[in-house]
Amino acid sequence: MINLSRRAKIFIVFIAIVIVSAVMAWFSNKKSGVSKDFTQAREQGALIAQNIVTLSDQSTQDLAQVNDLDKSGKYTDALILTTNIVTKNQNLHDEAISLSDQIETMATSLPSISSSDARQAALDAISSRLALVSELVNYSQDLNKLLVTLQGHFTGTTVQPGDVQTIVNQINTDVNAINNFNDQAQQSMVRFDTLEAKS
Repeated sequence: MINLSRRAKIFIVFIAIVIVSAVMAWFSNKKSGVSKDFTQAREQGALIAQNIVTLSDQSTQDLAQVNDLDKSGKYTDALILTTNIVTKNQNLHDEAISLSDQIETMATSLPSISSSDARQAALDAISSRLALVSELVNYSQDLNKLLVTLQGHFTGTTVQPGDVQTIVNQINTDVNAINNFNDQAQQSMVRFDTLEAKS
């Protein structure tokens, strides 16, 4: 799963890249148009982000079932189902790394965008993708928290009533945020296309 140290590294590196690239782009007099690297990274990033959205969405129905099983005292079944959800979402780690790579390429390619308004729209899309990666870290951590909480039923650890429901609600909030940040990135790129066409 994704760990917090990787989250910190991702944001330190990419925020620095975005800031430096934005400053370079702001003062750049180049009129070379949108680079091929930016276009390819944009397309690949969109595909990866959509895959992340799909994978995280798939857990919503399973999580509702986990909560029902917990309320019914069927802790073994709830634990097995949660373990399956975590296992199915292991590849989200690789997806997050791949998306981060595409974000980096987009950020370093910002100076190739001659229109300042289009460049800002691209920067908005990059920011939304970064926020999506951050939310994916939260989602991963909350899934692990749910697993630990359910394991507590079997180890004698004190588990407060409603703990599972609270964590499930938080995971659903994470999923909604992932969807929202993806939508924002897509909207920014639609705006980018419109502005770039006018430049």
